Amino acid sequence: MVQRLLLAVIGGALLTASFEPLALPWLLPFGVACYALATRELAVRRAGLVGLVFGVVFYFSHISWMRGSIGSDAWLALSSIEALFYGLLGLAVPLLRRLPAWPLWLAAAWTTMETVRSGWPFSGMPWGRLSFAAIDTPVAPAVAYVGMTGLSFLLALAGFCLARLAEAALAGERRRAWAAVLVGVLAVLVTPAVVPYDVPETGSTTVAVVQGDVPGPGNDILWDHEGVTRNHVDATVRLAADVAAGRVPRPDFVLWPENSTAVDPFEPGRVNTGIREAVAAVQAPVVVGGIVGDGPEHVLNQGIVWDPVSGPGDRYTKHHPVPYGEYIPMRDLWDPKFGKLALITRDMKSGTRTEPLRVAGVRVGDAICFDVAYDDVMPPQVRDGAELLVVQTSNASFIFTHQIEQQFAITRLRAIEAGRWLAVASTNGQTGVIAPDGTVVASVTPRTTDVLVERVGLSTALTPAMWLGPWPARLFILLTLAALVSGAVAYRRRQEFDGPAQEDPAVEPPAPSPTPSEAPVV
Repeated sequence: MVQRLLLAVIGGALLTASFEPLALPWLLPFGVACYALATRELAVRRAGLVGLVFGVVFYFSHISWMRGSIGSDAWLALSSIEALFYGLLGLAVPLLRRLPAWPLWLAAAWTTMETVRSGWPFSGMPWGRLSFAAIDTPVAPAVAYVGMTGLSFLLALAGFCLARLAEAALAGERRRAWAAVLVGVLAVLVTPAVVPYDVPETGSTTVAVVQGDVPGPGNDILWDHEGVTRNHVDATVRLAADVAAGRVPRPDFVLWPENSTAVDPFEPGRVNTGIREAVAAVQAPVVVGGIVGDGPEHVLNQGIVWDPVSGPGDRYTKHHPVPYGEYIPMRDLWDPKFGKLALITRDMKSGTRTEPLRVAGVRVGDAICFDVAYDDVMPPQVRDGAELLVVQTSNASFIFTHQIEQQFAITRLRAIEAGRWLAVASTNGQTGVIAPDGTVVASVTPRTTDVLVERVGLSTALTPAMWLGPWPARLFILLTLAALVSGAVAYRRRQEFDGPAQEDPAVEPPAPSPTPSEAPVV
């Protein structure tokens, strides 16, 4: 058992290394294979324990940036919840391994586990999905065909096929069929790199992306929140001067980041006055990122289209506030008053909008910060007609961590998946403009003030991934449920027909009965 636990630790560490900051994605299938090998031929409870150890090693290290940025209490709570899902998957491994072609069923179950934990509990946490490690690899273009969920499945299947080959090698078996399956999976993954999906453009627009920077230590928006807004106002006013002098083209609209106003921008005061000053100077709509009050107990995190003529109009509200970062789950039962959790005095409410924003005649799909990692935010807006994608993010809390690199990698994959140009505005993190193939065509150095002015393409065509929508996730859930039922039936039948003389790897072996020579003498 110690060896199994050690293998789980190694597998979790390899999976962590597949993501930023190390970004060694070739280690990913080996990490997944370690999960399968570590849980091999174990009883249900032991397989669950081994899976949990894998999850603890992976998830606690993968989001270690949360410890110093949001707080150790939030990091422990969220990491513990997410790690449990890998333990729950481990409980299912003995049943799924009874089925023919078990790598297929286990890959479906892994993908289902990622889908469930990405949305539940408390809106879930998608960080750590296998597909998110694929950027800058030959398999990244496949996301335009199969989506994030389909790519995770194929990567998991490659890892489990690798584990099956390793088992065959250890047993001295010849498994040419599984070698062929592994080669086939890899071919499916890599083929889109040779023939990428080309989305035709129907027009273009010029967007200005502002990174204003954060005064003071750089990792605290509230240290001087009016200074943050003033930085973005001043940068936009300078942009207007550059346009008037002919140094840069006139933008059709301007994109500000999340938390460019950390107080309600509709309230009278210097923040509201500054926004109006910037919009009047540039004479183009500005998509402002603002925290808007919604009563004494709630706030809204919104992208607000502020027009130079009509003022504030269309709005997008963040769909997925971060549990323990932007709201306290079940506050009526547990209202912590310690650490950084005590700073969350009002809970952030979730938005539900899937219709693109109307900005300067362009239909724009918006996402705010962590929203970019969820499948129910940008893809529905693309299917509803979004021609261009934008991400408004703060990331100031994470500026000294590797979170900003992980989020930017996810953002680039979203551009490929949707076949859309994508503009990212950050207060002081990673601001950039991304082409539909994931290429970063322009970027701003973190912790600086700058403005990007770029001509970007527009499109209404849908990639296969956008056509498929949520159906891959639904399919893998159905496959997983069917496989679990079949595995449970096979397990029960084996118990009934083999009897206690047969050792079943899914249950603990019974203690041996004493022999006559060992029986006590009366």
